[in-house]
Amino acid sequence: MAAAFDFKKEYKDLYLPKTKPMLIDVPAMTFIAVAGSGNPNEENGDYAEALGLLYAFSFTVKMAKMGDWRQPEGYFDYVVPPLEGLWWGGGFDGGRIEDKDALNWVSMICQPDFVRPEVYRWAREQVAAKKPGLDVGRARLVRFAEGPCAQIMHKGPYDDEPATVAALEEFVRTTGRAGDIADPPSAEALMDALDADGGVPSVRLHHEIYLGDPRRTKPENLRTVLRHPVRPASA
Repeated sequence: MAAAFDFKKEYKDLYLPKTKPMLIDVPAMTFIAVAGSGNPNEENGDYAEALGLLYAFSFTVKMAKMGDWRQPEGYFDYVVPPLEGLWWGGGFDGGRIEDKDALNWVSMICQPDFVRPEVYRWAREQVAAKKPGLDVGRARLVRFAEGPCAQIMHKGPYDDEPATVAALEEFVRTTGRAGDIADPPSAEALMDALDADGGVPSVRLHHEIYLGDPRRTKPENLRTVLRHPVRPASA
């Protein structure tokens, strides 16, 4: 039996960069995404609810092969990709956060390309039936390309990220580029921008990809991909 497709292994440039900064052109990818606000560390808070919704959708799609619904066209077995997040607000400048309670975020999980609108609608119905406590209306299927970015692997606690971000920003300057982060007017506006049909959205943000589960991993062993959109410095 063939091994399940693992996004991290197949797309190492996207999910497993080195601890030295690098430039990358991020292609179009499909995501289930949920927008929210507030401290991500709040127990049973909005962020925790969003994650529950994302994983419910993602594993429902993955296990479509086991149900009585026909497999989606192009289906293949795969490992559910890692959690990702776009962040802004709360005095967050891409490095330091002044107020975690004032943070805004879009949490998301990449989906295989066979997850088209009809598959998303089926999964939404399944999740709503099996987990009526979840607000499935919060989730959206979006497809966008981040385009030109700089990224780096951060190893260690999340609160130590500012030093890694500083190294990333210094690298960007040495390449003759500048950061291209701009806060959206609202979470709804950002979600609309992300629904770009594979194009680069009008708003791009600080992006994190979480390769370790903080509930099961010692802080010093956490690995997080940090990604910033870039543009030519003269643009």
